[in-house]
Amino acid sequence: MNLIKRNGNLLEGFQRTFFDDFFGRELFNWENNNFSTTSTTLPSVNIKETTDTYEVEVAAPGLEKNDFKVTLDGNLLTISSEKENQQVSEQQNFTRREFSYQSFQRSFQLPKNVVDEENISARYENGLLLLSIPKKEEAKQKPPKLIEIK
Repeated sequence: MNLIKRNGNLLEGFQRTFFDDFFGRELFNWENNNFSTTSTTLPSVNIKETTDTYEVEVAAPGLEKNDFKVTLDGNLLTISSEKENQQVSEQQNFTRREFSYQSFQRSFQLPKNVVDEENISARYENGLLLLSIPKKEEAKQKPPKLIEIK
């Protein structure tokens, strides 16, 4: 003789599982899935120093060059962006309106009296904002001077 345990109505279990599965999907998960791995909307930044320049790379795909604002105030380099997108779809019985807004601001303190402010250049290509910040001639690293011993 086999004992079979029955937990309520089979249809009720199916409905609960179906709706839990459907409404529990990622579409309705508003926790950290809409943000970067750092739980923020800040883009990743790489900064590299060469002998002649500082090179800054900002990963910001989906934006356009007009979405950025880059300022240098004293030694404070600030990179910011604002983008608003709105789509309206009108059908016979309904109007669907979707919008999104994204913004960020990153600031970096540059060394004093090192940057050649007049020759900073920026370009945006393939989802990367690239800044080249040249150093003043007197701030560039010079090779060691060999001192003759007499």
